[in-house]
Amino acid sequence: MSQADQIFIRNCREILTEGVWDTDRDVRPRWEDGAPAHTIKKFGLVNRYDLRREFPILTIRRTYWKTAVDELLWIWQKKSSNIHDLPAHIWDQWADENGSIGKAYGYQLGVKHRYPEGEFDQVDRVLYELTHNPASRRILTSLYTFSDLHEMRLYPCAWSVTFNVSGRTLNAILNQRSQDMLAANNWNVVQYAVLLHMMARASGLQAGELVHVIADAHIYDRHVPIVQKMLSAPQSPAPVFSADPAVTDFYAFTRDSFQLEGYTPAPFEDQIPIAV
Repeated sequence: MSQADQIFIRNCREILTEGVWDTDRDVRPRWEDGAPAHTIKKFGLVNRYDLRREFPILTIRRTYWKTAVDELLWIWQKKSSNIHDLPAHIWDQWADENGSIGKAYGYQLGVKHRYPEGEFDQVDRVLYELTHNPASRRILTSLYTFSDLHEMRLYPCAWSVTFNVSGRTLNAILNQRSQDMLAANNWNVVQYAVLLHMMARASGLQAGELVHVIADAHIYDRHVPIVQKMLSAPQSPAPVFSADPAVTDFYAFTRDSFQLEGYTPAPFEDQIPIAV
C-alpha cells in the first residue's frame, strides 16, 4: 500500500487521539458563515518520504496533483505573487483587488542577493550551489522575511527548504509552521516531492528523501468527520512517477513534464470547507 496513505492515517489518528483543542481561545481563522474555525492539533510531526521507493501521493482520496504542480511552478519558476499568473483559483480569497498576495511566496524567491560569484535569487542560488558546491551544508531557501511580513496577505506556511547532497543523492527538509492536514497536507508533500525531482534532475543527481517537519499539524473542527471517514477508505498501491527525460533545465519543466501511472484513488464525495 501507499506509504503516503500510511503516514497520513497515522498522523491523523495521533492528532485525533492525542491532540489539543483550541476551543478555549479566540482564533483568527473563520468559516464562510463567520463562525470561528477551531482546530485540534499535534505539535512537531516529522515525516520521511523516500522518493526512490515511491511517489508520496494519497490513494485514500484524490489529490489534484497537476493543480498542485501549477502552484509549485507559480512560486518556484515564475516567482510570482500575483494570482493572474496562476491557472488555478486556490489563492483568490487572499488576493487584493490587483490579484496580488503581497511580498509572499514567489516574491521572496525572486529577490536577488549579492554573492562573491554575482547576483542570484534564492532558486538560482540553490541550483548554482548544487552544481558547483554540492558538499555545502548551506543550501537552503527561506520565505520568512520578517521585514516583509506586514506586506504579505498570508504569512508563509511551508516556509523553508534545506537541500543536502549525499553522494549522488539529493535530499531535502521542508519546514512548515502550520498545516491544515485535510486540505493541504498531501498537496504540499506532492509539491515538494516534485520540486525535489526537478532540482535533482537539473543538478545531475538522484532524488532521495523528503523530510517534512510540521510545527502545528491540525485538523479543523468541521473537517473531523471527513477525516474520520477517510481513515477507513480503501487503499491502493502508490502510482509510478516519471518526468520527461529530455528536460534537464529547471525552468523548462511544465505541468505536462510529469506523469503518474496507475493512480487509482478511492472515491471521495465530501466538500472540504476552507477556513480563511
